[in-house]
Amino acid sequence: MKIFDLMNLETESNENRSVNVFFQNDTFKTRVIVLEAGGEIPPCQMDIFVMFYVIKGEVVLRKNEESAILKENQVFISEPAWLSMDSKFGARLMGIQIKSQE
Repeated sequence: MKIFDLMNLETESNENRSVNVFFQNDTFKTRVIVLEAGGEIPPCQMDIFVMFYVIKGEVVLRKNEESAILKENQVFISEPAWLSMDSKFGARLMGIQIKSQE
């Protein structure tokens, strides 16, 4: 059995985000995402389902033409879409990419 402490996993910047993956199998990939104050993840087309859970802080999340604030202990789940986010004060999230079972 493996337990992951989401607050203490070491992370790299978005440019080196592959380092932040702490679990992966044929169905999903899980990573910790840290945005410093003023940090952002630029728009990207996600061709799979994704889920973001805010561990600490808050982000402005954009899906296609919509936007919303995602706060601590809130979760967002999306079908494939254009996604981006930024954080005015900084945030720590868990992101999960979920592959289709087709």
